[in-house]
Amino acid sequence: MEEEKLEALLQETRVFQAPEGFRQQANVQSTAVYAEAENRLEFWAKQADRLEWFERWSTVLEWNSPFAKWFVGGKLNAAYNCLDRHVKGWRRNKAAIIFEGENGDSRVLTYQDLHREVSQFANVLKSLGVQKGDRVTIYLPMIPEAAIAMLACARLGAPHSVVFGGFSAEALRDRINDAQAKVLITADGSNRRGGVYPLKANADAALNGAGSIEHVVVVQRTGGQVSMQAGRDIWYHEAMSNASVVCPAEPVDAEDMLYILYTSGTTGKPKGVVHTTGGYMVGVSATHEMIFDLKEEDVYWCTADVGWVTGHSYIVYGPLANGATVLMYEGTPDYPAKDRMWQIVEKYRVSILYTAPTAIRTYMKWGAKYPESRDLSSLRLLGTVGEPINPEAWIWYHKYIGRERCPIVDTWWQTETGMIMMTPLPGITALKPGSATVPFPGIKVEVVDKDGKPVPKGSGGYLVVSEPWPAMLRTVYGDPDRYVSTYWNRWPGIYFTGDGAKWDTDGYFWVLGRVDDVINVSGHRIGTMEVESALVDHPYVAEAACIGKNHEIKGQAVAAFVTLKEGTEVKDGLVEEMKAHVTAKIGAIARPDDIFFTAELPKTRSGKIMRRLLRDIAEGRTLGDTTTLADASVVNALKEKYADEA
Repeated sequence: MEEEKLEALLQETRVFQAPEGFRQQANVQSTAVYAEAENRLEFWAKQADRLEWFERWSTVLEWNSPFAKWFVGGKLNAAYNCLDRHVKGWRRNKAAIIFEGENGDSRVLTYQDLHREVSQFANVLKSLGVQKGDRVTIYLPMIPEAAIAMLACARLGAPHSVVFGGFSAEALRDRINDAQAKVLITADGSNRRGGVYPLKANADAALNGAGSIEHVVVVQRTGGQVSMQAGRDIWYHEAMSNASVVCPAEPVDAEDMLYILYTSGTTGKPKGVVHTTGGYMVGVSATHEMIFDLKEEDVYWCTADVGWVTGHSYIVYGPLANGATVLMYEGTPDYPAKDRMWQIVEKYRVSILYTAPTAIRTYMKWGAKYPESRDLSSLRLLGTVGEPINPEAWIWYHKYIGRERCPIVDTWWQTETGMIMMTPLPGITALKPGSATVPFPGIKVEVVDKDGKPVPKGSGGYLVVSEPWPAMLRTVYGDPDRYVSTYWNRWPGIYFTGDGAKWDTDGYFWVLGRVDDVINVSGHRIGTMEVESALVDHPYVAEAACIGKNHEIKGQAVAAFVTLKEGTEVKDGLVEEMKAHVTAKIGAIARPDDIFFTAELPKTRSGKIMRRLLRDIAEGRTLGDTTTLADASVVNALKEKYADEA
């Protein structure tokens, strides 16, 4: 990272405006909101009035860099703000969660239903000895009980740690031990592509060596046979049948911990990101309402899993604080057929869809015939999350899913930021395919050089957040030194995101991917995202992942792993055609030395491409940590194929 700057090579000139009808009814209709937010503390104080406080705060922010306290002295409860205040009025009978199971079963929970079940389950946890401050681990599929468990913990002031239901027993054990959790909530299994994923068996294996767990609550989801340890394990439905529906929400301090969420893909000791209650709830409720232009009648579907921060912030806490109707889907997008996503949009008249670029590129690969076979006329706003979206995937999403009438909010944020940090506001922001546009009002994001100085427009550098924000992480659980060294050591008082970015002449931001994914070709630092976007611009390419491999002359050379659209035949000259296409789009310096065709790319279970493993393959090294891979067979097949072709 000692070089001066990241090259900004890819140029995107297409601009899209929201339809006039959308702009006229948008929640935010004037750019004056940005001027208003220049007084950041006053702006966030105003946003805090979205919530109900048991005791009003006295100070908006105490900043003792790099440690922050927001809404100091305030007392509130996250579950109360998501449920109790809604059941006082007409929203009590509004759908809070619409659930669609992979096998086609469905449930609807009104706000009153959800309030009742959360209160009951909070009483179950109380009966198991859970008190304010105790940690609870949640290891569940995408079913309503996952949200119920999270909100029940919040109701008691007991921080939760949600572990993605696809993680292994070892990954679960590490997270339980780090949090010293008292209770584990799991299920007999989860439905996945017609089979059953053995959650309870994994949980049992994890508990060999996880001595802090006193009780395990088991949700009956699949009906399969599981072992139940007497004195430790209890069935959710049996415990709930005896529980009172009355459970007052515990007032907690604004700075009391709401949850720990462990970042995936790391080796060694898990890194537990801590989010507290007051600032986090202000941040996620404000961003959700303004960015997604939320209306009372909307059916909002975020396709993430609750095991990731997107599920925490934009399935549970943000939407429910705003009284939204949230769709939850248990299964995969291709079961029983590749139109499952669009069948669900059609069935429930989904109006807001928030999904990942990885998923969009998968749908591109399958072809437009699947969304074209369904009625998607209910959609009015689209969103993307998880990684930068390449322009061609953006255009495909706009054309075939939005039918060229839905604005797209391309959002950038992280587990650590807790809330969306850069995004269009759909009623007022002109959209550029592939750009997260500008920081959310009240957020100070910059692109800086190696000395931490802002770069001029048109240049690339390192993406930082230069002022504290409400939903920011407070520490790494049990390890404040790691918090400081990981995020705040490079430039004093400045949060380093780990991403590279460029800032165009209009002041729009383009995230170029992780800095450790940068390729250094003959002294030019090239972001992988730009080369990948150029490849996906080719009419035959559905998805691409680029890495730098050692080169004795250039230092590094670009190697590309490419997935073709379904039905594409690999003909002679296609590789050279694609190399020429990259040259034409962004220049000869980014021309790949190698292009390898592959049916799948190695991804984590949250959909992120694991370029680290691709580098191991390209360099002929032993593969690094593969525990977070969605499908280990993909990387093994790639390794064999690469060895044959290299």
